[in-house]
Amino acid sequence: MNNKVSASSIRLKAMIEKAIEDHKITREEYDKILNIAAEDGYIDRHEQALLGQLQQMIEERHVKFVI
Repeated sequence: MNNKVSASSIRLKAMIEKAIEDHKITREEYDKILNIAAEDGYIDRHEQALLGQLQQMIEERHVKFVI
């Protein structure tokens, strides 16, 4: 089993952390996050966890979509 964190996971984490710090995310940023997660054709466990965390924070309105 490979526990190495992929380069896309690292970039994904940085973008999600920025959204969490700002408490906001644009549709463009959200789309970019999804593209980074899917760019290698596989969403690993680490990426899944990060996306889940972001989605939960959006649902709980800790991070809001802005225009």
